[in-house]
Amino acid sequence: MATRHPGGLAVRGLKVVFDRGAPVLDIGRLDVGSGEQVAITGPSGCGKTTLALALSGIQPVQEGQVRWNGQDVAGLGEGARDRWRRRHVGMIFQDFHLVPGMSVLRNVLAASYFSTWRPAAPVVARAAELLEQCGVPPGRQDVASLSRGEQQRVAIARALLLDPPILIADEPTASLDRANAERVAGLLAEAARRQGATLIAVTHDPVLIEAMDRTVRMADGQVMEGG
Repeated sequence: MATRHPGGLAVRGLKVVFDRGAPVLDIGRLDVGSGEQVAITGPSGCGKTTLALALSGIQPVQEGQVRWNGQDVAGLGEGARDRWRRRHVGMIFQDFHLVPGMSVLRNVLAASYFSTWRPAAPVVARAAELLEQCGVPPGRQDVASLSRGEQQRVAIARALLLDPPILIADEPTASLDRANAERVAGLLAEAARRQGATLIAVTHDPVLIEAMDRTVRMADGQVMEGG
């Protein structure tokens, strides 16, 4: 599949506030180069996941800009953000967001159903290949029968299916043992390099942090180092 150049990320004056309280995020500046691989780290509750959701256009923001390739995603309406995300972002959620009752292969193919009822043969072959690379047999079993680690690997394969120019992962190795964490960290880094994608990974995992180009450290909703 053809690679779509992601451009860089430029965050300016970003604020996210829940229930009129203190800002959950208050980030003056954060830059990520096109094709760069960045780990976002920090203590639990510091705003890492909220940042990942804001960068992907899922989380609305109250102030500021989230510019990908010059486009301010934060300034789009909800429907426009959803359409932008489907075209540009592969998301890997900590809680997987798989569909129970659907086979492993069909879960990986889920993103393709937004544009077609019947994925083309090369797309199906790509899905099966990604499952093999992630260590999950592409059989027809219900994803609910898989272990949490296997479910996470299915979610990773799904995010990579359409070769998105932006990959955003929230603790993608949290449910994996060390061997599989190393496999997945290598897979994500290699896939991002191959397609020239920008990769942002929220993680505590030293294996994944080591695989990234640099580390951004957060505390109390702010970027403290590496931005």
